[in-house]
Amino acid sequence: MLNDFVNQCKSLPSNSKLLILGGGYSGQHIAALAKSLGNEVICSRRSISSPGADCAFDSKIQKLPTNNCLANVTHLLSCIPPDANGNDPVLQNLNSKIKSMPLQWVGYLSTTGVYGDCKGEWVKESDQPKPQLKRSQIRLQCEKAWQKSGLPLQILRLPGIYGPGRSAIDNIRAGKAKMVDKPGQVFSRVHIDDIAGAIFHLIHLASEGTMPNIVNIADNHPSSNVEVMQFAASLLKTSLPPLEPFEIAAKQMSPMALSFWKENRKVSNHLLCNELGYSLVHSDYQSGLKDCFKSKQ
Repeated sequence: MLNDFVNQCKSLPSNSKLLILGGGYSGQHIAALAKSLGNEVICSRRSISSPGADCAFDSKIQKLPTNNCLANVTHLLSCIPPDANGNDPVLQNLNSKIKSMPLQWVGYLSTTGVYGDCKGEWVKESDQPKPQLKRSQIRLQCEKAWQKSGLPLQILRLPGIYGPGRSAIDNIRAGKAKMVDKPGQVFSRVHIDDIAGAIFHLIHLASEGTMPNIVNIADNHPSSNVEVMQFAASLLKTSLPPLEPFEIAAKQMSPMALSFWKENRKVSNHLLCNELGYSLVHSDYQSGLKDCFKSKQ
């Protein structure tokens, strides 16, 4: 939980102002950490009336942040995905304003989906992206657009995101547990606490002159969906549905759900943890799910 690791994080450099564009699950959590550390942070949501919104940004209706929200921003994090046309909403609508900011660091939350299907092998930042899915191809295009911006940019590639309110525990409690057996299939994950913690760690390294262009943020233990569900059920002391072969389960999956099962890779965090020195709060799904379970007690 956030309060359990606030003391492990350093606040942003003095006189910093963090602007988070896109206050969804990740954006809200990162903003909460910044506020807990005493930093000035502005978080955008589509509507100013949404919980946690400090300003409004909705590119669909051309609702842009006010000049006051954008003033004196030193650190910028974009959590906003590509729009329906495959363009980056932030660059498309705020490019000139962003370039006028006194920015020291810019982060763009992307996805490890850009690596494509790796047949269960490990992938690292130096591997050439080979996205097969349309949404991942579009995401790679947006990465390249950010890279061409000339901003002090770090691309942060994330695998499956989970945490309190969004985990296998919540799926079981909601009666949505599925036990799909596909031998050899694994998924990489990251707890929301480690997304926030890693970002602050990277910002501090950047202030000291260390700033790799691309960083994977993932835990140490890629694992099967069955392993994760079984551990979540053990915490809840409940039973699970019978194991179902993938070939049968796939017939009832949505196209979106099915697309996740088409790709198989293990995401390496060697750069983040071994070379850049970040210590994971939740090194594997066991630790992360215990945190999710504890948060609901």
